[in-house]
Amino acid sequence: MISLQKVSKRYDNGREALVNLNFELAPGEMVFLTGHSGAGKSTLLKLIMLIERPSAGQMLVCGQNIAHIPRSAIPYHRRQIGMVHQHHHLLFDRTVYDNVALPLLIAGFSPRDTGRRVRAALDKVGLLDKENLNPATLSGGEQQRVGIARAVVNKPQVLIADEPTGNLDPELSAEIMDLFDQFAQVGTTVLIATHDVGLIHRYDHRLLALHNGELIRDGYDREHL
Repeated sequence: MISLQKVSKRYDNGREALVNLNFELAPGEMVFLTGHSGAGKSTLLKLIMLIERPSAGQMLVCGQNIAHIPRSAIPYHRRQIGMVHQHHHLLFDRTVYDNVALPLLIAGFSPRDTGRRVRAALDKVGLLDKENLNPATLSGGEQQRVGIARAVVNKPQVLIADEPTGNLDPELSAEIMDLFDQFAQVGTTVLIATHDVGLIHRYDHRLLALHNGELIRDGYDREHL
């Protein structure tokens, strides 16, 4: 689902943000991405989302070499990827339903299809009974679940989560991780970027670790994290 072959990212000032990355993520695989601040995690996520492009190498996402797709195809590419942030960026002047529906409205879905997809996504995250509420009235964990519902309402092939449990206590973090696991079980590739060593140790998922732009660990070993 995601394949990097000798991918590097060099900025105009000469800084090497990523150096010769090689790895593959399979459909339905759930993987942690970690590393120190400045290790290259954010840059890698930006490359996957096509916010930036690699300087070298081949990068396949959902079967397409995204390093060379035209600018006009970027919106379609991004609709295949769901993005969950630590700060979920909900709109507090709209209802929970409207927040989740926003990606579908941008993509031009009909009201009927939008309603069906939004309610299915809210049901999946356990918030179907709160669709008419303002998200400001929800708890932090519920707001994060609204963000997850918005990320998956397009039924993306890839789900990226950037520090998704950073503001949550361990119990709520476990609920969020259980949701990600459910999406992986139906074939969604889930990549979770996190600094939370405790979270990484609690789950036996594959680990990608970056250091100064280089991939220094790829596997299940947690020693010396």
